[in-house]
Formats: sequence, C-alpha cells, structure tokens
Amino acid sequence: MIRQISFVKASGAGNDFVIIDNHEGLLQCDFSKLSRALCAPHIGIGADGLLVLDPALGSDFRMQYYNADGSSGGMCGNGGRCIARYAHLSGLTGVEMRFEALGHVYEASILGSKVRLRMKDPSGYRPAMKLTTNTEALTASFIDTGAPHAVIFVEDTGQIDVSRLGREVRHHRSFAPGGTNVNFVKATSRTSIELRTYERGVEAETLACGTGSIAAALVSALERGIDLPVRVRVRSGEDLFVDARKSEGSYTDITLEGGADILFAGVVKIDDIECTIAAINSL
Repeated sequence: MIRQISFVKASGAGNDFVIIDNHEGLLQCDFSKLSRALCAPHIGIGADGLLVLDPALGSDFRMQYYNADGSSGGMCGNGGRCIARYAHLSGLTGVEMRFEALGHVYEASILGSKVRLRMKDPSGYRPAMKLTTNTEALTASFIDTGAPHAVIFVEDTGQIDVSRLGREVRHHRSFAPGGTNVNFVKATSRTSIELRTYERGVEAETLACGTGSIAAALVSALERGIDLPVRVRVRSGEDLFVDARKSEGSYTDITLEGGADILFAGVVKIDDIECTIAAINSL
C-alpha cells in the first residue's frame, strides 16, 4: 500500500534535513530505512539526515535523528536547531523550549531566524594523537560533543582533500569500532576559525556540522589559545557561533547559535517501506 507522509526540508547553515512531524505519535515506521530513502540524492528528497519530532513526557518534544545512511550517529547540533525552529513556527512551542534527544534534555531559544541551542558538556578529550593513514602521518585531537569528532589543524582548508583524508581518518583504528567525524580547522583570528567536516553516516563532506563546529572551537581554545565565543566559518560560507564557560581545564554551558531555515514543505509517497499511520497531519 502506498502511504503519503508530509515533510519539511530545513537547513542549518547548509546542513540540510528532512523533518517529519510525528508530535501526536501516530506514525510507526522503520525510520532507518525511511531515512535512506528520503535522504538519497537524485532519487529521494536529498538531505544529510532525517529528523523525527515525537511526543515526549517532561519536555516539549523528542527528536530522533538518523544519518543519510540510516545510522544513528549521536546528537546533531544543526538538526536540533532546525527542529526547534520548525516546532516554534508550527505553534508547538514558544520561543523557549526543551526537547529530548538520546536521553538528554536540550534547551533552545528562537532568535528571529536564528536558533541558540544549549549542548551537552564534552567528554573523552584526547589531545595530540599520532595517526598514520595510507598516505601520511597526522596529529589529531579527539573530543565527543554529543557525537565523536577528530580535529586536525591545517594551514589551508581549501587545499585539503576532505573526501579522501576524511574517509581514512573516519575509519582509523584509533577510533574503532564506531569511527569518528573528522574536522579540518584553520584559525583565522583570535576569535574565529574556518572549518571543513567529513561526516560519518553521510560519508562525505557536509556544508556544515554543529557538533563538529563545537569540537573545532573547543579544541582550538584548548590548544591554540582561541578566545570564546568563536565564530566558525563553515563550508557553506555561513557562520556558526560557539560559546562556553571554562571550568577546571574543560568547558561547560556550551551553546551553538546560527541560522536555521525552513526551505519548503511537501508530501512524499512511500510504497516499499512498512509504515503504519493512524492519521495524516498537514504541516
């Protein structure tokens, strides 16, 4: 049976997502398989990931996030900002909201067309790791900012073969078994950096990465003396802003701020994925 599912396409600084509004909890589906179908370029809607807005107890809603390949790769900062703006524009929340993702409650504030999201404290910081790839020796730092990230400082982000080198580091044995996202970073001033990110689950460079921007900003502050707040120029040419409070050699109270745009809405027909829908809600 062919099912019709309403969706919204959104972009957080170039990081693009399909959003499905399931706030009444009526849609039961294999969202991993659905993500692969909807996010596929050329034959689907095309996106870096799928966001599902579900009902939640004790917060305004719950966010499920699936990478374009159907995997669940941790928290998505830009996705969180996009779904927060969607929830506000749809009348589900006010300008301040709380939502659950992966068992943690996040706080978001709507600032016009921008969204500020309060993130989890980082964990697992490992500085100056020596890595040998198929072609070269590298120094990388690792930090988990809701998703795992390797941070590599470079002289020129424009000269990096992000696809090749990002893929090699993403699968490096030092980050087994789950692998890591990979960020190539250049400091451009005392308070700004440039960033290019290879994202696992997308398995390609993306135009922006929220948790990657946080990882790059925090490691730049810890190792290169960059001052917070940090302006992060991502591949799309847009800026994200990362702020935090230093505490005992690490950082807490981390926020990610930037544009979150609702691009268009539509209806997709699904005929090869088992979905049960009690009712269809228009977006």
